[in-house]
Amino acid sequence: MIERTTVRLPKELLSRAKRKAVAEHRTLTSLIEEGLRVVVSDKQVKTRRKRILPRLSTATGGTLPGIDISNSAALQEMEDLEYVERMKHFK
Repeated sequence: MIERTTVRLPKELLSRAKRKAVAEHRTLTSLIEEGLRVVVSDKQVKTRRKRILPRLSTATGGTLPGIDISNSAALQEMEDLEYVERMKHFK
């Protein structure tokens, strides 16, 4: 038997849930039902741990000598020359 109930949710959470339901072509009710089933189930749900990436690059170096990064035309020309060199190897 299906019962009706009222729940009070933060506006932002409800909005996100509605967007997710639409994106998955399902009803908000089915999304909430699935979430509740996961929470109340006896089985432990395996969650993937988020990878923590370093905030800063550890790369060293910089631009090649003679390259002015404020000159976009020169940068484009360098990219074009590198592209031509790469394409020579495919012939």
